[in-house]
Amino acid sequence: MTDYKAMYLLLFNAVTDALEKMDRQNYGEASALLIAAQQKAEELYMDSDGE
Repeated sequence: MTDYKAMYLLLFNAVTDALEKMDRQNYGEASALLIAAQQKAEELYMDSDGE
């Protein structure tokens, strides 16, 4: 079974952290955080049943 709650929390926290980086004008770090979270969420989805 797909754990959408875990994926949501992962992405929500990454967005929060990225926004903080953007407030400090660390756009490269913000981008890296979002990309890493996107990839991790995709891994979680692919490791699940995909349902």
